[in-house]
Amino acid sequence: MNNKIMFVIGSVIFIIYVYFLLKIIRTQHKIQRKENISSYDSNDLDGMGNQGRFPDKKPKNRAL
Repeated sequence: MNNKIMFVIGSVIFIIYVYFLLKIIRTQHKIQRKENISSYDSNDLDGMGNQGRFPDKKPKNRAL
């Protein structure tokens, strides 16, 4: 009788633990998904970043 009660109590505690663990994982996944959507660049097709699209400074005129 005592073993059955301890098993039920342990099972309830384990189920509650797993529930909250999965809830935290799901919440963090949603937060990470929101952060990654805002940082996604739809024009970056090659994965190299903005290296070739936007020059950072004007070219110097070396002929002068």
